[in-house]
Amino acid sequence: MTTWAVDLADTGAVYPWQGAELIMVLIAVALWILWHIIQLREEKAEYAEDIRLYGSKESIKKALDDHPV
Repeated sequence: MTTWAVDLADTGAVYPWQGAELIMVLIAVALWILWHIIQLREEKAEYAEDIRLYGSKESIKKALDDHPV
């Protein structure tokens, strides 16, 4: 485009990568799901390490229940 003095209804899309929106959405959703999978694995590993360091689930629950707020 050389000028904005045109009827924009006759003009096509004026942004880059037109027509690639669906691909970008699919990539974004895939990355979002991948992030959740990675996050769940890391949290599970951290929880397992806490159990290894501090004892069983029952001892952690008892320590939390006995601790005044």
